Amino acid sequence: MSRDSKSMLLGLFAVICFGLTLPITKFVIGHMNPIFIGLGRACLAALVAAILLAIFRVPLPSKDQFKKLIIVVLGVVIGFPIFTALAMNYVPASHGGVVIGLLPLVTAIIAAIISKERPSYGFWIMGLVGSSLVIVFTLLEGGGSFHIADLALLGAVISAGFGYAVGAKLAKEMPGWQVICWSLVIAFPFILIPAWINRPPEVLSLPASVWAGFIYLSLVSQLFGFFFWYKALAMGGVARVSQVQLNQTFVTLFAATLFLGEPLKINTILFAILIVAVVAIGKKMPIQQNLTKSNCAGSEQ
Repeated sequence: MSRDSKSMLLGLFAVICFGLTLPITKFVIGHMNPIFIGLGRACLAALVAAILLAIFRVPLPSKDQFKKLIIVVLGVVIGFPIFTALAMNYVPASHGGVVIGLLPLVTAIIAAIISKERPSYGFWIMGLVGSSLVIVFTLLEGGGSFHIADLALLGAVISAGFGYAVGAKLAKEMPGWQVICWSLVIAFPFILIPAWINRPPEVLSLPASVWAGFIYLSLVSQLFGFFFWYKALAMGGVARVSQVQLNQTFVTLFAATLFLGEPLKINTILFAILIVAVVAIGKKMPIQQNLTKSNCAGSEQ
């Protein structure tokens, strides 16, 4: 398997893991505070991350790496989980899944700035077309205006875009699984107290299915999914591999229908198909990467 094919496959696997995040968040939101969902899941993931780092005796990050890890913390450990949990208070998971389709373009823009990737004009055109489709869909669903939940979803997109791009850059210096593990461990002391304050009042009385969903959000969405995602971004380039995430829309729509019983509207299906078609074209567009020997070696770790 070629390097590009392997990176795309790893990215697709991560997208499948992430695609269940919104439907599961929507499911548990009726039993848990959005702040607890966003930060509590990171606390549980941080405990597992700390154990892994200790078992493999991973050395401490350098000062420069630590600064980058702070951005990852703010983006994917705190920002994205809280914003998405807040949004799921107001809109269906299927709606959120389509709006999150803006994420690949935002990630590509940030990567172009910080990683010196240079996507072609064709790539940008396809990215803008895909994002325009997301905006049109959002306006149609909102009766011609944006819902407050769309602002939260936009915050989630921007947060994750920075977390993905900076995390992928770090994944060229250390294995991708260490990037998310260190991010969680660094965040733990700061998120533990607010997570505890916002914990469910009747913890022991919550259904087992709710806790199962919370554990999925903690260990798959917040931890193990990133093992594959950051490795894929480092191997194939942030701008190109990030476009695979537009396929997350389909995963989310299917999961929302299967697990939540949300109806699949014709316009939702149509926009999802159009967006994925745009991605299929966009990922064929050339992207120039500024890869050094050290970067290539680091991404193989």
